[in-house]
Amino acid sequence: MNLTFAVLGLGGGELVLILAVVLLFFGGSKLPGLAKGLGQSIKEFKKASRPEDEKQNSNSKAYVEKS
Repeated sequence: MNLTFAVLGLGGGELVLILAVVLLFFGGSKLPGLAKGLGQSIKEFKKASRPEDEKQNSNSKAYVEKS
């Protein structure tokens, strides 16, 4: 986790400032929905970026587990 922030050049103070600005822009009631949408987007991106052979292996494993 520290590696990501080191690459971006962000420290603790910067992260707090960014979170405060996001909270001001969107409000507390919309943050859970935004976080859920961001999580789903990341999940779909990871699924789409996997090689085709891994997708087939995971699908066949899921099929076997359901049976």
